[in-house]
Amino acid sequence: MAVVGVGALGQHHARVFADLAGVELVGVCDANADRAAEVAARHGIRALSGLDDVATAADAVSVAVPTVDHHPVARRLLERGRDVLLEKPMTTTLAEADDLIALAENRKLILQIGHIERFNPAAEILRREVRGPRFIEVHRLGAFSPRSLDVDVVLDLMIHDLDIILSLDGSDVVQVDAVGVPVLTDKVDIANARLRFRSGLIANLTASRVSGDKVRKFRVFAPRTYISADFAAREAQVSRLDVGDGMPRILVERSTAPDEEPLRHQLAAFAAAVRDRTVPAVPGAAGRRALALALQVLERMRES
Repeated sequence: MAVVGVGALGQHHARVFADLAGVELVGVCDANADRAAEVAARHGIRALSGLDDVATAADAVSVAVPTVDHHPVARRLLERGRDVLLEKPMTTTLAEADDLIALAENRKLILQIGHIERFNPAAEILRREVRGPRFIEVHRLGAFSPRSLDVDVVLDLMIHDLDIILSLDGSDVVQVDAVGVPVLTDKVDIANARLRFRSGLIANLTASRVSGDKVRKFRVFAPRTYISADFAAREAQVSRLDVGDGMPRILVERSTAPDEEPLRHQLAAFAAAVRDRTVPAVPGAAGRRALALALQVLERMRES
């Protein structure tokens, strides 16, 4: 395994791969050669000089470069026959996403998209417990950070929750209403979107990267069931209406796994898909669907 892009996020990819059973981290690569050398020295591995060097050294590659570079970097590695884990958002355009998906399929290569919240224990509880959701309320708020300012808050933060909602409801989105404003940058820094799905599900999402407190709350209302998930605490509380004995009562179950690092689960899943040649947990098609909805939200903002 190799990692391309070892900035704020990619350095953690290298850290996890260096300690992951069944994986040999052979090198890292970054546009900043000094940064690559620093991270390589940290793990006692090579600082690779470019994508061809990466493709020669590794069987599979984790790509954590700025979003604008996702398509050209991933494409070059796929052309060289390497399996790729590509950070979210998958690409900047749907045409770029389609190109990568087609290339990976044609070469029979693994293309996994880095929607890390899929591997959060709280999300696993949602997928296990949610049946027929009717209303979803999401708040994903964070303090300002210079990281990921090449994209707006929808592609930076909200796309996490769009992906999870799409994994819970397989129907098409039939209506999108959205507003967003720039605050500290020239891109949208705080946004709200209201989605209506063909199934009848309504989802209301708020994302901000200019908030004082870090909030990662995901609430689902379904028939006789309410689930409150906290992605920051990696826990969820499931409340159910029980009428089994004729006397209605609320049963509450809390699940928590604060010590389970989602990134480790994500990278282990990628390594397993590469090793076993199986469909990845978050394939290119899922990354494309989340990207398409995020771009639809942004388009609606521009129209409002």
